[in-house]
Amino acid sequence: MSDALDQLKRHLAPIIRLQQIDGLLSWDQQTMMPPKATTARAEQMAALESIIHELFTSTKTAELLAKCESALADTDPNSDEARLVRVTRRDYDKETKIPATLVEELARHQAISHEVWVEARRENNFSLFAPALEKMFALTRQKAECLGYQHHPYDALIDLYEPGTTYADVVALFNSLKPALIALVKNISEAERQFDDSCLQGDFAVEKQHTFTQEVVQALGYDLTRGRQDPAPHPFCSGFSRDDVRITTRFDPHLLMKALFASLHEAGHAMYEQGTPEAYEATPLAGGTSLGVHESQSRFWENMVGRSYAFCKWILPHLQKAFPDPFAHLNALELYQAINRVQPSFIRVEADEVTYNLHILLRFELETQLLDGTLSVTDLPDAWNVKMQEYLGITPPNDALGCLQDIHWAGGLIGYFPTYTIGNLLSAQLRETMLHDIPNLETLIEQGEFAPILQWLHQHIHVYGRKFLPQELVILATGKPLSAGPYLAYLQTKFKELYAL
Repeated sequence: MSDALDQLKRHLAPIIRLQQIDGLLSWDQQTMMPPKATTARAEQMAALESIIHELFTSTKTAELLAKCESALADTDPNSDEARLVRVTRRDYDKETKIPATLVEELARHQAISHEVWVEARRENNFSLFAPALEKMFALTRQKAECLGYQHHPYDALIDLYEPGTTYADVVALFNSLKPALIALVKNISEAERQFDDSCLQGDFAVEKQHTFTQEVVQALGYDLTRGRQDPAPHPFCSGFSRDDVRITTRFDPHLLMKALFASLHEAGHAMYEQGTPEAYEATPLAGGTSLGVHESQSRFWENMVGRSYAFCKWILPHLQKAFPDPFAHLNALELYQAINRVQPSFIRVEADEVTYNLHILLRFELETQLLDGTLSVTDLPDAWNVKMQEYLGITPPNDALGCLQDIHWAGGLIGYFPTYTIGNLLSAQLRETMLHDIPNLETLIEQGEFAPILQWLHQHIHVYGRKFLPQELVILATGKPLSAGPYLAYLQTKFKELYAL
C-alpha cells in the first residue's frame, strides 16, 4: 500500500507545483504585469495549463490510481491515504472529460478576457467587454457539456466549486432566504432609527492604509512571513503553497473601510490556506475543500468578527491613533452603527450584511440565463439594472457600477457566485457552534485576543484541507447539515436590535 501511494504522490507532486506556478502567473497578471504583456501571458498560461492537463490525465495517473485503489481496498475509508486517492479520482474523472484543446483555449481566453474587462471597467464601456464575455460563456457551455449533467448545465459548473451541490440546491437555498431578506430590508428602510456613515469618510493616504490594514490582519493571525498584501482592481487571495498565500485589496483615498473589510475578508481566505497541514503540501489534499467553505472563513472574519460591536471596541483606539481625523471624536457604538448601516448599494463587495445575498441572487439568475441562452450578452446591462431595481430598489448609473463590477465572468468563474451565499450561511453556523465552545467569544474579540478563535477554526476546518466533501465537513464541524436557520437568526437578532425593530 505504502509503495503504491508513494508512487502516486511522487507523480502528482510536480503537477501540483506546475499548478502553483500557473496561479503565480495569474497573481502577477492582476498585480504587477506590464499592460502590454497580455498576449504573451495568455500564451504562457495556455501552454502551461495544457501541459498540466496532459500530465494529470495521462495513462500513468490512471494506472497509479487503480493500483492505489486496489491496495487501499481494506483501509479505513476516512484515513488520509484513502481520502487522498478518492479526491484524486474525483479530480481525474473530471479532467479527463475535458479535451486538452478546450483547456488550452479557456486558459488563453481567460488571460485575454481579464485585461479586456479591466479596460472596459476603467472606461465604463460594456461594449468593449461584450465579445469577450460572449466567447467566455460559449467556451463554458462546451465545458459543461463535456463534464456532463443530469438536469441543468449549471449542475456541472457549480460542482467544480462546491462538490455535491446542484442547480436545484441553489434555487432551494435562495428560496429559503429571499422572502426573509426582502422583508428585513423593507423593515429597516421604514425604521424610525437610521444611521449616518459619513463619519467614516475622510482623507486616508493609501500608504498609511496599506500599513494599517496589514497590522490588523497580522493581529488576526495572518502570517506575513508566509504571505503579502498588494493592491489590485478586485480584491482576491492566491495560494501557491501553505507558505506562500497572498492577498490583495483595493484602496480608496477617501474611504478606509473599503480596504479594511476587503483585507479582513481576504485574510480569512489566507489563514485557511496557511492552516492546512504541512503533510498535505503538494498533494491533492492541500487547500480548501470548497469555495463555499473557503468563503465561510473570509465572511467569518469580515462579518462575524469585523462587524461586531466587540471588534469596534478593539479597533477604534487603533483607528484613532493611525487616523485621528475623522475617528478622534467617534465612540465604539457610533462606529458599530456606521459600519452596519443597511442601505442598498451598487457594489457587491461593499454591500452590508442584509443586502449582500440579494447581490448574489441577481448574479446567479443572470449567469444561469446567459448559460442556457435565455439572455443574450448584449442585453445583460439592462437585465442587470432591472434586477437591481427589483431586489434593491436602485438602478446603477453606469455599467462600471453595474454589470462590469465583478472579475469572475472575465476569468471564466461561472457557477462560482452561489458559494458566497453558502459561505455566509456557514459562517453563522460556525459562530453558533463556536459560542458553545468559547462562550467568552465577544470578550476575546474586544480584547484583541484572536488566537483562540483562529485555533478553533484550525481544529474544526483548516486541519482537514480537502480531505472531506463540504457537506461532510459542515456536519463534522457543527454537528448538523448546512441550513439557513442560524444565518437568518443572526441577521434578525443583530439588525432588529440595531434598528429597534
